[in-house]
Amino acid sequence: MLPGIGLFGTNSVVKVIVPFLREKGFKIEAIWGRTLAEAAEISKEFDIPFYTSRIDDVLLRKDVDLIFIICSPSLHAQIAVKALGIGKHVVCDKPAGLSQSEALKMVRAAQYYPSLISIVNHSLRFLPAFVRMKSAIEDGYLGGPVTIVDIRVQMGSLLRNGYDWLCDDTMGGGILALVGSHVIDLVFHLINQKALRVHAVVKTFTQTTKNINGIRRVTSPDFCTFQMELTNGTFVTATLSNHLRGKLTQEVIVCGTNGHLVVRGGDLHGCKNNQEEVLYRDMENINETYNGISDSIPRPYVKGLKKMIGALREAFQPVEDKRGWIKEPVSRAATFDDGLYIQAVIDALKQSNKRREWTKVTILTEEPDPNPILSAAVRATAISI
Repeated sequence: MLPGIGLFGTNSVVKVIVPFLREKGFKIEAIWGRTLAEAAEISKEFDIPFYTSRIDDVLLRKDVDLIFIICSPSLHAQIAVKALGIGKHVVCDKPAGLSQSEALKMVRAAQYYPSLISIVNHSLRFLPAFVRMKSAIEDGYLGGPVTIVDIRVQMGSLLRNGYDWLCDDTMGGGILALVGSHVIDLVFHLINQKALRVHAVVKTFTQTTKNINGIRRVTSPDFCTFQMELTNGTFVTATLSNHLRGKLTQEVIVCGTNGHLVVRGGDLHGCKNNQEEVLYRDMENINETYNGISDSIPRPYVKGLKKMIGALREAFQPVEDKRGWIKEPVSRAATFDDGLYIQAVIDALKQSNKRREWTKVTILTEEPDPNPILSAAVRATAISI
């Protein structure tokens, strides 16, 4: 039996995900919104029986066993940790919290409750083109080790009409956190190498809009370009921009000693022995299947999300054990540990931009002391005693 779902969020991703969940047989029992009016609007539009603006009202429902967190990143860690603590499975949107400290809390909660599903929505892992790219790399298509990865993403603005968390860099808004996190995760997923050090330029060119002006200013970045040196010597370059008028263009190139692979949109192309070929062609027109899908969400991410929900359904199919579900179908998904690594890279990229120099990637292993001066005084007193 599939678990009942509690949704946290009322944005465009929620409107996309509801039809996908219902198609796979999931029942959405409750929805949370920042305000009661927002929650009521989505509840009415999608015929969701219960709505609220109180977090615990969703988490404590007995008919809710799977939580989807698709709201402001400032709430990701709080909801995820509490949900796992009371025995709920969790799918959290990217990024995993606002900082490494928050991501670490999520990691520890997941480790404490290993029987529960706890994954981050990095849906490109499930896009068929990248599934096939990863398989081709592992099967030796490139003829040797990966040398260079080059990624370019051009898309429209991520901002809405009014001022909200998307406008604020410290609240998790901007192309680095929302798209860069996908890029960082995808590189790690494809070639299983982590970043050792990074160099970045991060810019906010659009600080005001027709609807956002006066005292408030947009601080979330709309352009970034960065380089990463990985553990086995692979070099990564990425350029991400919100300045394209129109649909997303995305190109991911992975080069090896004797060939290369390229994903453009949802298609996979390859070249080895100087022979170019099409390895996978994406023929699915998702607009024909799901009417009303928002143009604010790029199609590759939507298609990957659909595949990820399919894997979730498989994970909850009956099996011959006491729990009645298995994790293998979602083993490809990003874990909370992966989310912590991504936060570490983002932190390093921000530091690099500020210092204008290459910066080492350091993954947090314990939460920082909130009051180091007081702690030092306590230790000194203990020593003197």
